[in-house]
Amino acid sequence: MISLKPRSILLISAIFRVGLILFGEWQDTHVEVRYTDVDYLVFSDAASLMASGQSPYKRTTYRYSPLLAFLLIPNSFTSRCWGKFLFSASDLFVGLFIRIILKQRKVPDDLCTYSMLIWLFNPFTFTIGTRGNCEPIVCAMILWIIICLNNGNVVQAAFWYGLIVHFRIYPIIYALPIIIFLDPCFFRSGTKPLLSDWTSDQGKARQINSELTDKCVVCDALKSTFTRSRILFGLISGTVFLLCTGFFFRLYGWEFLHEALLYHLTRTDPRHNFSIYFYHIYLNYERELSVLEKLISFLPQFIVQLVLILCFAKDLVFCFFVQTVAFVAFNKVITAQYFVWFFCLLPLILPWSNMKLKWKGLCCILLWMGAQTHWLLWGYLLEFKGKNVFLQLWMASLLFLAANTFILIVLIRHHNYGPVFRQHTDLKTTKTT
Repeated sequence: MISLKPRSILLISAIFRVGLILFGEWQDTHVEVRYTDVDYLVFSDAASLMASGQSPYKRTTYRYSPLLAFLLIPNSFTSRCWGKFLFSASDLFVGLFIRIILKQRKVPDDLCTYSMLIWLFNPFTFTIGTRGNCEPIVCAMILWIIICLNNGNVVQAAFWYGLIVHFRIYPIIYALPIIIFLDPCFFRSGTKPLLSDWTSDQGKARQINSELTDKCVVCDALKSTFTRSRILFGLISGTVFLLCTGFFFRLYGWEFLHEALLYHLTRTDPRHNFSIYFYHIYLNYERELSVLEKLISFLPQFIVQLVLILCFAKDLVFCFFVQTVAFVAFNKVITAQYFVWFFCLLPLILPWSNMKLKWKGLCCILLWMGAQTHWLLWGYLLEFKGKNVFLQLWMASLLFLAANTFILIVLIRHHNYGPVFRQHTDLKTTKTT
């Protein structure tokens, strides 16, 4: 398999996903348990409403940008599988972008291929798109933004970033690391930033951002905050976000603003999910949570995000990865589809990890799967057997959080920190003199 060319791998992956989509259609009509994600039915109904000139928000539980419904309008007059093919195509683009990003850093071909395979043939990821979940689109756009930044194309990165934050609000957590990443030492007018090679990062001692500990990156960032590249990124991404939001607000009013954006900031889900907060929300769902209670739930998430950003912002992909894992782990609501957010970044950090698959890597995989399976067993007893196991399920959520935290710490300790860019020769000479 490793000897296969990237095109062959992508072709096999495409055929495999087409087969899964067709199998899913058969299962939906012949088996009681449907293959298609419930959210896909919501997307399709919203797209049908938009195609007939109505608001997609007439479909209850549709809480996404109208752009998603617009992309799925062909569901109404071509095939109801259109969206699944679109999401699966985005899934394939993620695999392609993983290879492009790694080749930009001159990672060897065999490692690039392994990394592609980790995404393309991961049972969790290839079922997401074929079941009709839109997350592969978000993953593909995040990776494309990384490619643009690596190429020094700030304008294009800013455009896509503004669009993706409108499309799916969670990438807003990447704003600060991107701003820090746009260091004037590397992003200089008329000069393409110099990427550091994978080989130059090998053999280094494990370390947290040395620029943070030695020179205090926070102070450096504050001194040179208003640089051309940072202002350009902020203005373009902000303008794109506001234009998209303003346009749809004009079309659909406050209903759009609440369902697509504000709802996700104040969401409280009383149904059981992986979050440690679900049990408290369930017990207190009939009363309004106080401001203090809402603040307490956001505080750990905010503190962890800030620490990770300040430590790893110069190693942008790794920063995105640890941020996303922590964001999901400490979120008030966690569903299985959220895991895709960091799965698309995992193949990009593995070439810089000195952790061997045997035995530490395998133990981490088994721990994560075991903690999730343990939670799912209690969830099955609650949802399908009707047993009162809320307390046990909450304890399983605590165990799942502990497993995620432990694995995140292990990955950080085994990561070879490697800033994406190296300084220009003339700048080094100036500093030396």
